[in-house]
Formats: sequence, C-alpha cells, structure tokens
Amino acid sequence: MKSEKLKVKSEKQTIKAAIIILSDKGSIGQRQDGCGPVLSALLSRIDAEVVYYEILPDEKDLIKEKLKEISDKVDLILTSGGTGLSPRDVTPDATLEVIDKEIHGITQAIVSEGFKITNRAILSRAVAGVRNNTLIINLPGSPKAAVESLSVILDVIPHAVEKIKGSTEECAR
Repeated sequence: MKSEKLKVKSEKQTIKAAIIILSDKGSIGQRQDGCGPVLSALLSRIDAEVVYYEILPDEKDLIKEKLKEISDKVDLILTSGGTGLSPRDVTPDATLEVIDKEIHGITQAIVSEGFKITNRAILSRAVAGVRNNTLIINLPGSPKAAVESLSVILDVIPHAVEKIKGSTEECAR
C-alpha cells in the first residue's frame, strides 16, 4: 500500500487591520472622514477586523512614528490620503522610510486599474510594503478612489499576510 501524506489545512486567522486617515482638516475636525467606514466594510469581505483607526495630519514624522508603533500590533495597515503631488502629500515618503520590503505589484495593479477609470491615477505616488510582519498599503484619500483601489487587490491580501507571517504553503494553483 502506498503511503500518502495527509494535508492538514490550518484554520485561517482573522486579519487584524488598522486604518490611518491622513488629512490635515480631518485631524482637527474640519472634514468628516468618508474613507474609514467604506474601507472597513470592504475588509470585512476577507475576514479582516479593524482594531485600530485614527485620523492624523499630513506630518511625515508623525506618520512614520505611527506606522512603526502600529506595525507591531496588526497584520495590515491601510493608509488613506497624502499619496498625490501636493506639497503636504507625504504618506508615501513616510512609508518608504519605515518598510523593509516594497511590493511594487500592489501599487502597479492599483494604478493600472485606476487608469481605466481616470488618467489621473498615474499621478499616484502610493507605496505598498512590509514592515516586520505587517503589510502596509497606501490608498488615495477620496472614498471612491480608496474603494476602487482596495477592490483591485482585496483578494490578494489574505495570501500576502500569510506569506509575510511565514507560511510555507505552496503558492501554485
């Protein structure tokens, strides 16, 4: 009789997520955040639970410190806002300074699909990468654009988180 290896599938854990909104006006109550609620709703489709939410001003050092602090506590950080060309748009710059590995494919997919909707998508400077065992993804600050962008990559996030956490399961389909 031929011996067979039994495949034991591990129970998938809920992804612990943080949402950080970058908005000068939002951080002082002059603008209501429309991105946090819609991003949270989308994350529920992949069994991700938002365990941290904050609105911060567009201050590079503050963003860097928050990313460092939270990356030790969650599996996924989504930032929204500060990814464009305005002088106060510093989210990608802060992210680049704290990540260990950049994941170009995530932002390339978002820009590619976004370009089908608006040619302005190519002006995004968003970054995606890994810090320690946490996936960090910059998204646009508009609720519509943030949802469109996250929708492009949503189904890949659980696999990315598993790999970042050290899964040795084969990737082949």
